[in-house]
Amino acid sequence: MSRYCLTVTCTSRRGIVAAISTFLAENGCSITDSAQFDDLDTNRFFMRISAVGETGITLADLKERFAPIAEEFGMQWGIHGEEQKMKVLIMVSRYGHCLNDLLYRTRIGALPIEIVAVVSNHLDYQKLVVNNDIPFHHIRVVPENKPDAEARLLALVEETGAELVVLARYMQVLSDELCRKMSGRIINIHHSFLPSFKGANPYKQAFQKGVKLIGATSHYVTADLDEGPIIEQETIRVTHAQSAQDYVSLGRDVESQVLARAVHAHVHRRVFPNGEKTVVFPASPGSYSAQNVG
Repeated sequence: MSRYCLTVTCTSRRGIVAAISTFLAENGCSITDSAQFDDLDTNRFFMRISAVGETGITLADLKERFAPIAEEFGMQWGIHGEEQKMKVLIMVSRYGHCLNDLLYRTRIGALPIEIVAVVSNHLDYQKLVVNNDIPFHHIRVVPENKPDAEARLLALVEETGAELVVLARYMQVLSDELCRKMSGRIINIHHSFLPSFKGANPYKQAFQKGVKLIGATSHYVTADLDEGPIIEQETIRVTHAQSAQDYVSLGRDVESQVLARAVHAHVHRRVFPNGEKTVVFPASPGSYSAQNVG
C-alpha cells in the first residue's frame, strides 16, 4: 500500500472535512492521522491528513480526482507520497554545529531528507561535506558580487531540484528579491528566543545583561530580517554562575535542536503559513521525530 499526505488551506466553511473524508474513502484510501484547525480571527481552515491507499491507485490519479473538490472550496492543496524524501540545500558560514547536527540526523534517518548540496561562503566545511558524499559549493560573497552570488545560488536550487533551503548559521543577509522568489522555502535559525540581541556576540550581550533564559527561534525567511513567521522555539535556563562561554555552548545545542525540529516539521508538511504566523500541527505519536534523537 502507498502512503500519502494531503494538505489543505482554504476559507473556512461547512462541509470541507466531509468532502475530503468522502473523497479518500471513495478512492480506496484509509486515514491514519488527521489534524485540522479553524482560525476564527482570519476565517481560514487548515488540514493535514496521512492516509494509506490501495495498490493500483497512483498519486497522479488522486491529484486528478481531487482537483474538482479543491476548486469547489477554493483550496490551496497538495497530495504527496510520504515515501518521497524532500530535497534540501543547506547553507553555512563558519559555525558548523547546526550543519553537523543536520548531517547526523539525516544519516541515521531522523530527518527524512535528501541533502542535494551544501553551499558556503567559506571553505571551512568542505572536507566534512565531501566526506558525507554531498556536493559542496563555495560561493564567495562580497558587496561587489552579491547579485552574481545569488544568481548562482538560484541556479543551483534549480539544477538540484531543491525544495527547501536551510540556513544553518549562514551569516549573509539574503536580498529582498531572493526572499520573495523563495517565500516559504527558506528556513533560518536565530540565536535568540526573541531577537533582542543582534549583531556580533549575542551570547556575550545576553551574559552582560544577566538574562536568565537563553534560547533559539527558527523561522521562515522574509525581507524583514529575522522577523519571518516562526516555526519552532526553545529556551534553556542559565544562572549567574555560568560564563559567557557556557552561554555559547548551551546556545549552540539549543540552536541545533530547534532548527532540526523546524526542518522536521516542514518536510513532514506540518507547517502552514497563516499571515505573519504559522499553524504547526504536532507530529503523530508514532513518528520518529527530531526531538527524540539524543
